[in-house]
Amino acid sequence: MEVNPRRVEQQLRNFQRAIDAYSNTEPFARFLTRFFKENKQMGSSDRRMTSRLCYNVFRLGRSLPDLSSTDRLIVAEFLSEQQSPIVELYQPDWVSYMTTSLAEKLLLLEKEGYDVVNHLFPFSSPLSPAIDKEQFVLSHLVQPDLFIRVPEKNKTIVERELAENNIPFEQVFEGAYRLPNGSKLQQIRKIEGLFEVQDLSSQQSLAELVPKPREKWWDTCAGAGGKSLLLLNRCPTIDLLVSDIRLSILRNLDVRFSKAKIKTRYRKKVLDLTQEIDQLMDGETFDGIVVDAPCSGSGTWGRTPEMLTQFEESRIHFFVTLQRRILDTVVRYLKPHGTLMYITCSVFEAENEQIVRYLEDKHGLVLEEGGIIKGYDRKSDSMFAARMRKV
Repeated sequence: MEVNPRRVEQQLRNFQRAIDAYSNTEPFARFLTRFFKENKQMGSSDRRMTSRLCYNVFRLGRSLPDLSSTDRLIVAEFLSEQQSPIVELYQPDWVSYMTTSLAEKLLLLEKEGYDVVNHLFPFSSPLSPAIDKEQFVLSHLVQPDLFIRVPEKNKTIVERELAENNIPFEQVFEGAYRLPNGSKLQQIRKIEGLFEVQDLSSQQSLAELVPKPREKWWDTCAGAGGKSLLLLNRCPTIDLLVSDIRLSILRNLDVRFSKAKIKTRYRKKVLDLTQEIDQLMDGETFDGIVVDAPCSGSGTWGRTPEMLTQFEESRIHFFVTLQRRILDTVVRYLKPHGTLMYITCSVFEAENEQIVRYLEDKHGLVLEEGGIIKGYDRKSDSMFAARMRKV
């Protein structure tokens, strides 16, 4: 299809308006929702292209700071896409390389004086030793896929409806499905509540955990309830407590549980785990505790690439301090021989392996299994999960 220069120029103007309006104080996805509401003249194709261009530029991290925003965008489109009217218009000599491998594209750019790799991810030194640094860094140039979790009882209807709505899917392992990013699942009413959007690594974070009926479990930083849903999928008869720092978070969890048709009765508490909570816990102890800890989120920046330029390495210490305070609080409520699941979506050693050593040294917990769950080689998030035992 022949490139329309006027159309490309309009796309560039929309891109520049969005980038200029973004203040870096909120997730870019949230900003875009508001930006599009304020610019109702933009059609659906304009919104899709503006989103794509902005995210592709963010994927460059802190690379090529001396280039103009348009020139950085051309490089970003070349690296992250297989077809781009912007590349065709402004760098036609690159078009024949658009469908080649990322390594070949980077080699071409290097020959032309573009140093992308060395500044794309500027936080390599704190990475976990288990991470392949080069592969991890380059993964930020690739948009992750969308993953859903489908309980076995819903598998037939979900697969049928996806096929009838022409949405490609691949079953990765039991219950886990890979879909193209941007698949409009909310438009398929017949499968509402029959699946959960959940990254592949997140689905694996409790892989070796088998709760027993009537055991008492506490999901301490429950958020939207993803880990609790995994627990209940394994054993719907556990006695479950969910907590988080704000009531609004737990209300959102209620909505998600309702859509998922959860029948298990569960309890909830608003708790600030950096403070004394004895008066709120009524002497209760637990067979298992899940700590999906607040963290840098560095394993998910393929989905939120704006963080490549917003994050400062000094923030790692903030999260480590927070994680230790939370763990110091919750370990007191773990029964002898009880299980602690420590989970982050970070790839930094200080938030992961060093926290495990802290739990071993200060609290006497024993590591049974765990480590980095690599997602950078399969278009998903990277996480850390450790199963520990209180002796």
